[in-house]
Amino acid sequence: MSALRREAHNRMLTAARPHPAFARLVGVPGLGPIRVAQLIAAVCTPHRFRTKRQFWAYCGLAVVTKSSADYQQVAGRWVRQARATQTRGLNAQFNHRLKAVFKSAVLEALKDETLKRYYERLRERGLRAELARVQVARKLAAVTLAVWKREAAYDAEQVMQRAA
Repeated sequence: MSALRREAHNRMLTAARPHPAFARLVGVPGLGPIRVAQLIAAVCTPHRFRTKRQFWAYCGLAVVTKSSADYQQVAGRWVRQARATQTRGLNAQFNHRLKAVFKSAVLEALKDETLKRYYERLRERGLRAELARVQVARKLAAVTLAVWKREAAYDAEQVMQRAA
């Protein structure tokens, strides 16, 4: 089984390396060659997504808000209630492979000083650890999309400027 696994690993890397974005995406913290190969296979082209929020939804990292009973009948008239919509967690329809790629990349990316500072800042604000990791996964997804679309190299300074 290990020989078969090694062969699959080598074939996946052989197929992904010629892709123009492969070298740039490997430079993003937390994304190694295997994760980049899975990312390229699942997304194909970053231009499918107009915004990072669309990409987050595809990756399963977008927050879903749902509400019911927005209106109430008062004195024979329907009146909108003043309650805010309730958040219900992350979206349920997503690409499972991409969610696994980004959530596993977070643990590796937290070794990078730039993203570690971002994570610690989120924790200092009182965000729970699991929610802070999801926030870092969103940051990684947004950075990955930007690097891929703009055909630019990963720049840690630019990431922290926008995160401030």
